[in-house]
Amino acid sequence: MHPTRVCRLGALRLSLLKRTQVRGSYRRLIHSGAQGNDQRKAYANSKIFKVSDEVREATETGKPVVALETTIYTHGFPYPDNVALATHLESVVRNNGGIPATIGVLNGVARVGLSEKELTELVNPSSNTELMKVSRRDLPFIAGLGLTGRKINGGTTIAGTMLLADLANIPVFGTGGLGGVHRGGENTMDVSADLQELGRTNVTVVSSGCKSFLDIPRTLEYLETQGVCVATFSDGRQGDIDFPAFWTRESGVPSPMVIQNAEEAAAIIHASELFRSNGMLFANPIPQEWALEKSKIDHAIEAAVTEAAEKGFHGHRNTPFILSRIKELTDGKSVPANRALVESNVAIATRVAVELAKLRRPELNTSALHTPVISASEFRYTKEAALYGVGKNESPETTSRPARTIPVQESSQTVKITSPQQKVDILVAGAVAVDVSCNYTPFDKSVDPQPLIHTSNPASISETTGGVGFNVATAAQYASKSNSVQLCSLIASDTAGQLALSAMDEFGLRSDGITTLAADANTKTAKYVAVNTTGNDLFVAMADMDILGGARDDFQLQWQNKIDSAKPKWVVVDANWHPSSFKQWITAASAAGAKVAFEPVSTAKSQVLFPQPSTAG
Repeated sequence: MHPTRVCRLGALRLSLLKRTQVRGSYRRLIHSGAQGNDQRKAYANSKIFKVSDEVREATETGKPVVALETTIYTHGFPYPDNVALATHLESVVRNNGGIPATIGVLNGVARVGLSEKELTELVNPSSNTELMKVSRRDLPFIAGLGLTGRKINGGTTIAGTMLLADLANIPVFGTGGLGGVHRGGENTMDVSADLQELGRTNVTVVSSGCKSFLDIPRTLEYLETQGVCVATFSDGRQGDIDFPAFWTRESGVPSPMVIQNAEEAAAIIHASELFRSNGMLFANPIPQEWALEKSKIDHAIEAAVTEAAEKGFHGHRNTPFILSRIKELTDGKSVPANRALVESNVAIATRVAVELAKLRRPELNTSALHTPVISASEFRYTKEAALYGVGKNESPETTSRPARTIPVQESSQTVKITSPQQKVDILVAGAVAVDVSCNYTPFDKSVDPQPLIHTSNPASISETTGGVGFNVATAAQYASKSNSVQLCSLIASDTAGQLALSAMDEFGLRSDGITTLAADANTKTAKYVAVNTTGNDLFVAMADMDILGGARDDFQLQWQNKIDSAKPKWVVVDANWHPSSFKQWITAASAAGAKVAFEPVSTAKSQVLFPQPSTAG
């Protein structure tokens, strides 16, 4: 290569690098609002802070991400119910069009985007690793000790989750109930760190208000002093709206502000970024069918709070004791109500994140994402520079390409909270898949109707949603409008999975039996490819059903509770499941008193489940 050209190309690259760095620094400074925040965010994926690949890619490309805490799993629900709840809440996020980012501390490392394996390790009581409840104050302690070799696990509180979510550039967080000013807090100074975190960390929290046993008026006063915007979703109500009280929709305390829907919430977040560097609280009332009777829950709260004071439960020991006593005093009714409100909050938080991503999408297409423009005085034409797409007689300005539009994962799906009285007549356990039909269309219509082998063939190709489980569920729903139908299946967070959810919505099928797994090289929504003759008769087909056919050990976590709550009259199981899962479906259905039907799918798959007995010797 000519030395002059090497020099000029080197200068071109250096100029590109400098301009990219300057623009990148400016964008990060604007995004974080302060240089200190920018420096802290530079520690992402260090020895003490890890962001999963899925979450990092989503935040970098403008996809909607929702933060989820882990204290609810480590200190709120027993094992393995906590793993089942965590998996379900992540599925709620995915079904509503978002990317879940479950946050916790594992072996001394703060993690944003825990995998299923990591989450199970975090909450499993058989683990010998020390477990803590982690707020802002605890993060340096637990991470620092991790550097010395002392490995500690931690479930993050709202405050701890907000801090880590902000470091990972996640603006929306769905959870259960906020901490607040405890009763008598004017004397004890027992005030949750959640409130101050909202006053200084740029994350919006969606919760069912604060926990009912707190001093709600003083909590709202404290948030007002911190400059925190507090608004309550109207949920179809008109006029003045109460700030919710966790297990009840009314608290007797008016909400400072009222919002109608996720679009308004997202618009407020979007607009507020010019004025603030703190958080916001959007209160979502518990679904009506799960709300507890106010007089009864108030009585239980009074008794639990009094008992806690008499027994000396203060600080971080206070809330777990009170929640445990309320569970006992309500005969366990507070627990399913807690699950329902968390699920509802996570669902609406995801819809807010989706709407926010839509509003931010134009900003992602600004010139900051373009190839930097180089002035004519800085540019010298060389053959090597031509490889970068700049012609000899072109100015760099004319070669700047428009920014690529970054897609935002959207979904019309809304996860509905199943009423405690709602049962299922027919439960179908089987595959939902994307069917790809390739109909052979030869140029010469007089040739053999079958496609040629070992070469490509002209065809008309179409995609539809199918799968044996989906087809059976759809047929059952059409056959009898009086019978309720639920499809239980697995999909991945890929395009095919979104297509399947949209089709279920179009056909009126419930989606609360669908579990969405994070897509990767080994986890994909099922797909069936059929190659047909000119007469649309099947010539050959291929099916990738590994998402169901692989061996899994989580039947009790994923499916047992669905059968128990549905109490179906019929359970239809197809042959796409792994033999161990298939056996568990049959056993669980029989134990629930349901009639069982088998869909064989194909001869090959049926023989795997029911191998012919050996006739040897």
